[in-house]
This record gives sequence, structure tokens and C-alpha cells, in this order.
Amino acid sequence: MRTADRGPDRGMSDGPTGLQSFAVLLRRMTSEFNRITHEFAQAQGLHPTDVQALIAILDADHDEAGSAMTPGRLREQLDLTSGAVTACLDRLERAGHIYRVRDGGDRRVVRLHYAAAAKLVARDFFRPLAASTDAARGQFDEDELHVVIRFLQAMNDELTQLRGSTPQM
Repeated sequence: MRTADRGPDRGMSDGPTGLQSFAVLLRRMTSEFNRITHEFAQAQGLHPTDVQALIAILDADHDEAGSAMTPGRLREQLDLTSGAVTACLDRLERAGHIYRVRDGGDRRVVRLHYAAAAKLVARDFFRPLAASTDAARGQFDEDELHVVIRFLQAMNDELTQLRGSTPQM
């Protein structure tokens, strides 16, 4: 890509690859993910924030560091108060979705883990989403999927950098 093609004003409404098209498609996809997440929360008697916490705990097992989520990291990631995180974790633990383990080397550190039985419940509920994702992936060849992955990684990196820098109303 040429340097002149980069920047926030590039392709604002330029057809299918313009910024406007990306914004609309990303909003639609996010809305659908949120709808499915809310359905899971309702089915499990959880608050949507509880489901966001579950996702963060699950994803922590797959991040580069490979370390389990802690309440402090969860607080930062979800932008919640310490009290709100504690209440969320208490609800999730009572419902059998997570369990807490004190670190053997430093008893002050608590690690959060997604309970195996709860993972199975979530896997069953989200199986249609997984099938839909796989069907969409099947429409692209390996090289195209690498580009999609690069875009999603770049998008996540950009969104992470925005955290805390957006104007407050």
C-alpha cells in the first residue's frame, strides 16, 4: 500500500472498501454478537457484564502470555470498579461458571478460571455461532483468511490504543 493511501480520510465513502462501509458492517456484526451474548446472559440468568467477564476469562487462557485472568486485569479490561468486579465474580462463582485459585507462589494473587461444566454449557449455546463462523470462513481461501486475520488483529490493536483516550461526555 502506498503511504499516500493511508490515513483517516482515505476512502470515507468509497464503495465497499470505504470507511463508511467498514463502519456499517462492523456495527452490524457487533450488534449481532451483542444480541447473541444477551440471549446467552438471559438463558443463564446473568448480567451482560458477567458474560463479558466470562469471555475475558476464557480469552486469557489463549492470549500470548498464556496466564490466567486476575481480578485486577479483569477490572482494567472491563473498566469496572473493584467492587463491581467483586460482585460480578461472586455471581459467576455462585452460578458455577468460574472458580478462583490462589497462586501457590504468591497467595495474594488470585487466578480466575472458567469451570469445565460451564464451558460445555457455553459451547452448546454458541455452537450455531461457531457453525456460522465456519461457514463464512469456508467462503475464503487461505491467503484471504490471512488478510482477514491481519485486519482483525490491526483493528483490535487500534481499539486497544483508543481505550481511555475517547472524550468523556
